[in-house]
Amino acid sequence: MPDQFPSNTGMARAAQEVAVLAARHADRAEQNRVLDPQVLRSVVNAGFARHFVPAEHGGNNGTFAELGAAVRTIGERCPATAWCASIAASLARMAAYLPAEGRKEIWQHGPDALVVGAISPRGKAKPEGDGWRLSGTWSYISAVDHSDWALVLGLVPGDTGPEPRLFALPRATYRIEPTWSDIGMRATGSNTLIAEDVFVPEALSVPARNLHEGRAPGLDSRCHAVPLTAVNGLFFTLPILGAARGALRHWSEYAEEKIRAAAKAPGPGPGRSFYEETLARSSGEIDAAQLLLERVAAVADLGPEITPAETARNQRDCAFVADLLVGAVDRLFRASGTSGHSVHSPLQRFWRDVHSASGHVVLQFGPAATAYANRTLDVTP
Repeated sequence: MPDQFPSNTGMARAAQEVAVLAARHADRAEQNRVLDPQVLRSVVNAGFARHFVPAEHGGNNGTFAELGAAVRTIGERCPATAWCASIAASLARMAAYLPAEGRKEIWQHGPDALVVGAISPRGKAKPEGDGWRLSGTWSYISAVDHSDWALVLGLVPGDTGPEPRLFALPRATYRIEPTWSDIGMRATGSNTLIAEDVFVPEALSVPARNLHEGRAPGLDSRCHAVPLTAVNGLFFTLPILGAARGALRHWSEYAEEKIRAAAKAPGPGPGRSFYEETLARSSGEIDAAQLLLERVAAVADLGPEITPAETARNQRDCAFVADLLVGAVDRLFRASGTSGHSVHSPLQRFWRDVHSASGHVVLQFGPAATAYANRTLDVTP
């Protein structure tokens, strides 16, 4: 499918240069289990960190469609870099929900501060003076070694029980443990963040419900009026889509060689129709996945207000896309023979990355199916 660059921030085109650089460093990044600093800088310079930063802080108030084109471009060459780029955009969008004073502090030196984080409630906080006292341990924080700020979720006392709240932490207030050991997405450096007895001012905290409801006080930009649930899966599926396209490209080169060789010296291996069917099925699934994700982005970009039904459909589509892409890449991998399974083959890296990324909790189809059915079926007794 032809690439489209739906807005003019320049990020989608800059992503082409990031992709080339990331591919050059991909093998070493896998070995080191962290992106090369030069690659991470190129991601920031391309505009990912500032993409959803409010314009009043020098950001772009960007679109989800342009993010999709840019992340996919990088993912075709290095899925781990695409993952970190997508997460950088996502976390900066979340930071925009902080009070105005907190936003000003995060972006006081410009809109390219790299914000990382996690929205699993792995911390606890209690009120103290004009802020909160927070402690916790958060695993799987992608690109945390390169971070300037972190957004983490903690539970605070509420009227009816613990309530989730988001906290912004400057780099000096947390430490990092090198715990990342997944078989895929190795270069994301998704290590563990630990905060111990950290005081967080009120301006650097916001109730988690604001994110889920798409309420960013003081901001009227479209990209900040979108409920998190409506787009959360998009940030995780876009790198998978890029990886699947990368796998398809590498497999196609392999298939061309096999078909040419068989034409010269027919043997007992698969016939031409085997490769043709594999290509058609997997490429069709990948194209279908892209169309679904483009609709997810369009719903978020075009509005007006996203309905609960559209939110549930977006959840369903992202989870379905993850399953669809795993199937497509599995077929390519199985049809690649021993050469594709070699540790030196880019195809096996794409295969590992797709499986690792699709395991994210946000992309599990069961909960998405339930949410969609609850909005679609009238089963009230």
